[in-house]
Amino acid sequence: MAASWFSGMAMQPGVAALTLAGAVLLAIVLGLVLRQVTARMRTLRGQLLLITLAGVIVGALCAWQATTHMLLDAQLLGPVLVVLVITALVAAIIVLIASGSLSTAAARLAATVKAVEEGEREIRTEVGRRDEIGHVGAAIDALSVRLAELEAERERLDSERAVLLTSISHDLRSPLAALRAALESLVDGVAPDPERYLRSMEADVETLTHLVDDAFLVASISGGRLHLEQEVLDLGDCCDTAIEVLGPLADARQVRLALQVSDHVPVRGNVQALGRVLRNLIDNAVRHTPTGSTVTVTVDQDDEPRVRVVDEGPGFARDFLDRALDPWARADEARTRSTGGAGLGLAIAAGLVDAHGGRLWLDPGPGGRVTFTLPAA
Repeated sequence: MAASWFSGMAMQPGVAALTLAGAVLLAIVLGLVLRQVTARMRTLRGQLLLITLAGVIVGALCAWQATTHMLLDAQLLGPVLVVLVITALVAAIIVLIASGSLSTAAARLAATVKAVEEGEREIRTEVGRRDEIGHVGAAIDALSVRLAELEAERERLDSERAVLLTSISHDLRSPLAALRAALESLVDGVAPDPERYLRSMEADVETLTHLVDDAFLVASISGGRLHLEQEVLDLGDCCDTAIEVLGPLADARQVRLALQVSDHVPVRGNVQALGRVLRNLIDNAVRHTPTGSTVTVTVDQDDEPRVRVVDEGPGFARDFLDRALDPWARADEARTRSTGGAGLGLAIAAGLVDAHGGRLWLDPGPGGRVTFTLPAA
């Protein structure tokens, strides 16, 4: 058969070249057609089988053309076609068997994508291939993980937003109600002591201003928009200033403020921000320590500058420690104007310390214990 083929090509080189060119052209045209047809087929197995059979059909057409142009002995056409049919059958069996894992992987990818679309985030493709299908499976798995993370983050933000709105509305309600009542009394002329009413309104306005300022500061800290100009400061001097500012509040509650400084402790920081941290911590300690007790502020430097504020109150409950530094968190959920602030003091202090590159933490009771460290200057 091979000898007849080569002798035919030797006798009619022009016809052989024309036949070869026609076969190449037919293969190109058929390839373009198959690309369109297979794009609409539902299974990879079907696509592979069709492509394989198309190749065999092209071979049969080439054999027929070779016989027509006497490049191949007509008596050999039958055996050639039989060989091609057998080849097609064997190729089909091989394709059907070998493409099983490919078809299964493709079906798994499709099922996983559908499940992800329906909101399932724990599903994985479990496609352990090293080819393009495996890469697609890995990408889908990574997408599922990322979507789960984003949904968890969204739920967290939604929860925080709900807490924020509830807390703000709760903390705004009391001073606004007091303002309205005092204003109505003044307008109606029924206020027995207008000067006292005005002073009360001024205090309510100051409370609202502090609440708005604190909420804005917390938002700036959470959003990473806080920029602090820093300089070299003495941490002991900062604590002494904060204690002096809060002296009248401590005296009114009959609480003693004690400062223990071992030595000069230099740090790089923002004097206003560190002052705010210390005032928040000392104010919180004064409000929760018993009358006649002492709030002790200790400044020292071991591995790094450290400040510890300790009171003699009941301290932080263990079940409150995990959320104590969250905005609007309060150990006593019965919010009143006389029992504490809006639950932003510790969150602001922790955020400002973090902005300095330090760390703030709470220890369980008895006794309120808050410690923060800062980088050394």
